[in-house]
Amino acid sequence: MATNQSYDVKFFSGEEVPLELHKVRIVQKLNLIPIEERLKAIVEGGFNTFLLTTKTVFLDMLTDSGTNAMSDNQVASMLRADDAYAGSQSYMRLEEVIQEVFNCKYYLPVHQGRAAENIISKVFIKPGDVVPMNYHFTTTKAHIEINGGTVLEIYTDEALKVKSTHPFKGNMDVPKLEQIIKKYGAAKVAYIRLEASTNLIGGQPFSIAQREAEFKNKSIKEILHAMLGLVDLTYFSSRKVSSTRGGGICTNSKEINNKMKDLVPLFEGFYTYGGMSIREVEAMAVGLIETLDETVISQSPKFIKYAVGELERLGIPVVTPAGGLGVHIDAGQFLSHVPQTEYPAGSLASAFFLISGVRGMERGTISSVRDANGKDVLADIELLRLAMPRRVFTLSQVKYAIDRLNWLYQNRKLVGGLKFYEEPPVLRFFGGKLKPTSPWPQKLVAKFRKDFGDSL
Repeated sequence: MATNQSYDVKFFSGEEVPLELHKVRIVQKLNLIPIEERLKAIVEGGFNTFLLTTKTVFLDMLTDSGTNAMSDNQVASMLRADDAYAGSQSYMRLEEVIQEVFNCKYYLPVHQGRAAENIISKVFIKPGDVVPMNYHFTTTKAHIEINGGTVLEIYTDEALKVKSTHPFKGNMDVPKLEQIIKKYGAAKVAYIRLEASTNLIGGQPFSIAQREAEFKNKSIKEILHAMLGLVDLTYFSSRKVSSTRGGGICTNSKEINNKMKDLVPLFEGFYTYGGMSIREVEAMAVGLIETLDETVISQSPKFIKYAVGELERLGIPVVTPAGGLGVHIDAGQFLSHVPQTEYPAGSLASAFFLISGVRGMERGTISSVRDANGKDVLADIELLRLAMPRRVFTLSQVKYAIDRLNWLYQNRKLVGGLKFYEEPPVLRFFGGKLKPTSPWPQKLVAKFRKDFGDSL
């Protein structure tokens, strides 16, 4: 059954509103604390949204990793878990689902995506190797480099254009890839990596049913099989894919599988649980099957598209076309008066939390590294990412985030820069602490109170 055209619901009024194809049966209380308390929280967190506690956060749009809502069937499946260290029947059920969904014979379980990256990098990368990719991801790059490899990004000319109509900004530039292979020789190319939606530059795809005429009437399963049939190895984080915790490495090559297999018990756990809770194994099996159902996966992309459209209408700089991970605000344009060396994406993330209680993620130079001389390697683009976890937010909450972004944009000149005072040597965006370069947070609070009075 072709499913890709079945769930576009038109409203008689003509208004384009994303319609949720699920009902809410369990709810969790949220806290919206006064702006003065949010100021205290962001100061204590070193102006790093990763270091905020959820007691201070209203809408958590930091990530869609491990934060998606499980379905009723997933939760129910966890009760039948076969809690065994080895040979669990729960794992056997997951293995069958992996074969159906990914069309792969071999599966190695790991506790999350970066664990897969650790194993893949240790097996396939030698010092001096290069890894061409459409764009790097932070943990991917770290694992490649710590094993002596070098990431070569060969994205297309459209990839870094904030405002674009190009449907596949996540594509790899094939002529550039051919040049790299010719330059380094095939023996020095450890592998070629494609990220299915380029996280750091707007969650842009290289294939999606709604944008590719050839696959317009194909099912999600058919598209997935066509994509994976072109590669030797696939790895995934089920925190994103199946709304559970865990991950895996899949291949149809026994030789490739055997090269990695012995590292699973060394780093993760036994072959039939891979560091995951068996309950999560059961939920993953159900979640992967549900991922093939567009009614299950459609809400998040539709909310993202809606939000991007509204922000464009308001004149707020946002990455287009809408991606698959979240809404990506162009912090470089939003805070054009803040030098890139003062981390405009980090400033925007902090300022937005301060005036809204919404926690987003910096995807800019703070997420980059320093060079051998201690200078920042400036990011290609400075983004504030507002993730849209699956089936978590309501439309009114999304509208609230848009409203507060609009107010902040009108008052953007009040926002200043940041500088580090505690900086980890690796993946500094997770635990680094910063402070403002001027008293701009206090000025922003004062303007908020002037405009909103006693409102939260």
